[in-house]
Amino acid sequence: MLTKVYTAGLNGIEGFVITVECSAWDRLPRFDMVGLGDTAVREAKERVRSAIENSGVMFPCLEIMVNLAPANRKKEGSALDLAIAVALLQADGTIPRSAPLEEACFIGELSLSGEVKGVNGMLPLALAAKEAGKRWLFVPCENAKEAAVVEGVTVYGVKDLRALLGYFKQQEELPCVSYDRCAFEAAASAHRFDMSEVKGQSGAKRAMEIAAAGGHNLLMIGPPGAGKSMLAKRLPTILPDFTFEEAVQTTKIYSVSGFLKENLMTARPFRAPHHTTSAVALIGGGANPKPGEISLAHNGVLFLDELPEFPKTLTESLRQPLEDGEVTVMRAAGRVRFPASFMLVGAMNPCKCGNFGSGRTCTCRPGEVTKYLDRVSGPLLDRMDIQIELPAVTYAQMHSEEENEESSAVIRARVNRARHFAKERFAALGVKDVFCNADLTGELIRKTCQMSEEASVLLENAFHSLSLSARGHDKVLKVARTIADLEESPLIERRHIAEAVAYRSLDRKYWKR
Repeated sequence: MLTKVYTAGLNGIEGFVITVECSAWDRLPRFDMVGLGDTAVREAKERVRSAIENSGVMFPCLEIMVNLAPANRKKEGSALDLAIAVALLQADGTIPRSAPLEEACFIGELSLSGEVKGVNGMLPLALAAKEAGKRWLFVPCENAKEAAVVEGVTVYGVKDLRALLGYFKQQEELPCVSYDRCAFEAAASAHRFDMSEVKGQSGAKRAMEIAAAGGHNLLMIGPPGAGKSMLAKRLPTILPDFTFEEAVQTTKIYSVSGFLKENLMTARPFRAPHHTTSAVALIGGGANPKPGEISLAHNGVLFLDELPEFPKTLTESLRQPLEDGEVTVMRAAGRVRFPASFMLVGAMNPCKCGNFGSGRTCTCRPGEVTKYLDRVSGPLLDRMDIQIELPAVTYAQMHSEEENEESSAVIRARVNRARHFAKERFAALGVKDVFCNADLTGELIRKTCQMSEEASVLLENAFHSLSLSARGHDKVLKVARTIADLEESPLIERRHIAEAVAYRSLDRKYWKR
């Protein structure tokens, strides 16, 4: 007797459908499994055997061969357990052979007692099942709401193997789970932090608004206590509205990594790894490649506090993902791509003691300031679109009782308008894969960054006086385009270039002295 049951596996953060073929013969009892499975997959034989027997069913006394197709793709993890058990029980006749399993997909780990336990990566697995034309998903109860995010499939939560057997024998009903998009929209509009909590630093807030409107990378330099970390944590609250499609992309990454706390991400991610983190933790990788911090920050913010303390090997490894929006991890078994489209926000002190240029006494010896700043390489600095200095917050600002600080909602509304203005421009040019000015390519810069004559003259002067690189020149134009978008101006004017150039002043003040 040959039966076929469908499940799904993971390759990076993408799922693929696996066909579980079970062939059973009335011979000496034996249970073999082939199909390039890892240790967890091979151990499924023992889990399935115990789960079946503890569910009140006699394990088949047959010669059993299970094949996991396609046989040339490696299968990892324990999510195949449920499908293997179903295929085996249908071959035995315990599950009616007339049961319509062609359009069903079974995903879940089995415990020895027969309980169906949750697995990582349910969302990409469910998406793969839908793309393969599956209409019904049988998944662990704890993963059911996550799988229900996928539209067009019916999701059933399975508590244990006994309940699933009862369902196929029409003796028991399984709970059908759905996802309410209205709940996502309500949760996405709520934020823990707010920009109105930040006292003073109007210049930094303006720079962050521009960065959010254009998706630009940002570097903040200021003394300890100036509010760098406080501002960075509030940057996600002024980013454009988190769309459902972006939430699904980000949730896939968190689900595969095992960091998903809710059924669907409702807020843009904010990741702040410590400077002692490893290259694998930051970029991604491992024996079985997993997403790193830069992928966990996809569609959100990666914050590197105390940037000079990060080893140069780490910060230099960010250069390629910043340009490409993804990272490729190469291993002997193949390569895996992880999305990594994030805003990089760095924060650092002006010197080792933190007091240089702040009005306080700097205790650094001659040459130590330059040595400290040189820890950030020129190529990485060149990729920071906006570089700002934060002054120390005054006592008067700290105790100001005026309630004139703008909330995140007010700033975010302006950011949304600027993004919409840019989106209409991209649509008019027939561009579909660019969503913010930071992603403009060389050809698109020429098409979208039209300047007035005065603006062009100012940019030329700045290019020579600041010794800007070609990338630095393009960064100034992109930032100026975003500033113009905030004013809904189709032409880049002189004032837009002037403000954009002001955000490159650190090139001259620190690294070129």
